[in-house]
Amino acid sequence: MAVYEFKGIHVDSGKPVKGYRDADNAKALRGILRREGVLLTAATEEARRQARSKRDIDMFAFLRRVSTSDVAVMTRQLSTLVRAGVPLVDSIGALTEQVEKEQLVRILTQVRESLNEGTSFAKSLQAHPRAFGPLYVNMVAAGEASGTLEAVLERLADFMEGQARLKAKVSAALAYPVLMSFVGAAMVTVLMVAVVPKVTSIFENLGQELPWYTRLLIFVSNAIAGYWWLIIAVAVGSAILFRRWKATPEGRMRWDTFKLKAPIFGRLNLLVGVARFSRTLSTLLASGVQLLTAMEIGRNVLQNARLEVVVGEAIGSIREGESIAEPLKRSKAFPPMVTHMIAVGERTGQLEAMLENVSRAYESDVETRVAALTSLLEPLMIIVLGGIVGFIAMAILFPLVQMNQLVQ
Repeated sequence: MAVYEFKGIHVDSGKPVKGYRDADNAKALRGILRREGVLLTAATEEARRQARSKRDIDMFAFLRRVSTSDVAVMTRQLSTLVRAGVPLVDSIGALTEQVEKEQLVRILTQVRESLNEGTSFAKSLQAHPRAFGPLYVNMVAAGEASGTLEAVLERLADFMEGQARLKAKVSAALAYPVLMSFVGAAMVTVLMVAVVPKVTSIFENLGQELPWYTRLLIFVSNAIAGYWWLIIAVAVGSAILFRRWKATPEGRMRWDTFKLKAPIFGRLNLLVGVARFSRTLSTLLASGVQLLTAMEIGRNVLQNARLEVVVGEAIGSIREGESIAEPLKRSKAFPPMVTHMIAVGERTGQLEAMLENVSRAYESDVETRVAALTSLLEPLMIIVLGGIVGFIAMAILFPLVQMNQLVQ
């Protein structure tokens, strides 16, 4: 069967309808829709549509991509349907009519087609890695194998909602400082390019030496006004070179190591990575995923090369019969509280619960630190911007006062 994107007109109401439906061919699709009271006006096979979209450049594709929140909501709805006894294929079909994101509807339609062909749910999801990552696929596979798919889906929804909530809190807390930075930079640029040259032009015929801060202001203003294109080119070039360097294994390792050791933000980056790793590992182990597989997936969600190396070495040690906590403790990259609680969890057989406690504690710590950091950043940015504007005003007004005194 193929998946078709169709458009049609409802016979009774005359309203236009569109959506996705699987059928053997276009003629079969027309018959299916006719039985539902829909007159088919256009149909495009999904494979052809995707091939055409690859040739075309979509400027707004990022607005339509499937987010973690979209998948979390869909997973919660799927868990409810499966727990209520609705067959999996019918549950997926019901979701295609409820989900609003077009890209996710398209993916679910293809998943349903794959399920009808006899493919397992995990394998069907694995064909869409952008929407369903390794963590999602492995947990679904474990749920299918153990017959606890509804419980795994519910746990997955809890996990994804928690991650999306933490990310939203951090993003919201940092939004104001970032916005203030752009506004402040734009305001200072306008002052230096449009205002300062007009005011300082009256100093050219003074015939007296200007203060050093006024000369510095005039120099910076002339540099920005005369060489703005060079400044932009250097900034863009530096950003491109930095990204290329960071993409290399050595560059990524050095940059990620620096992020863990940086003042103020280093500890925050470590807490975020450890919280994400602990939450992922706890969720996977509780869903029945094997320890080494869970460790591999947890390593991939760290998004820090230094911590990934540490977890990779721990995986090698675990294969040789060592505990989880010992190699993590030797690395000194993970906080002592984490390794101690993991050790306690291994001894007591409550590793999943201990990891969940670690993730909960560190996520709370991250929220507290971000809130404190933003509360300090806001007045600091106001002071910096006020200092820059004050310097500009001082550099302009003081010579004018001196001129007035000379005239008198």
